[in-house]
Amino acid sequence: MYRIGQLAKLTGVTSDTLRYYEKHQLMTPARRSESGYRLYTDAAVQQIQFIQRAKRVGFTLKGISELLSLKVEKGSHSCEQVKTLTENKLHDVERKLEELQNIKQALLRLNAACCGGAESAEHCSILNTLETGKDMEVI
Repeated sequence: MYRIGQLAKLTGVTSDTLRYYEKHQLMTPARRSESGYRLYTDAAVQQIQFIQRAKRVGFTLKGISELLSLKVEKGSHSCEQVKTLTENKLHDVERKLEELQNIKQALLRLNAACCGGAESAEHCSILNTLETGKDMEVI
């Protein structure tokens, strides 16, 4: 059995993170000691590692919670359900990448339109475009 500090050290997360996971029902302590300490088993270590891996590939806590639910009740769910969660996450990432590309292009155009000189910013094309919205459709 591990106390929360030991589990945190073993898994490379903070005790606050573990409490946060508990609060959001991603994990629960096995039990409490007589003095009230949270106690965890090796299963908790595996659970934290699962959560960390899912976070690394971009799943939110809600998505991780869904994955954990599927993992806990593997026999009641299909591989298709798991794949659907992953496909949905992939589509989200693709949308975000497209949005970031649009932002990048807009910033490149704004940047290219500015002389970047040492003179006063009173006539700065970047500030003027953002203030007036003029030429924003190009951006």
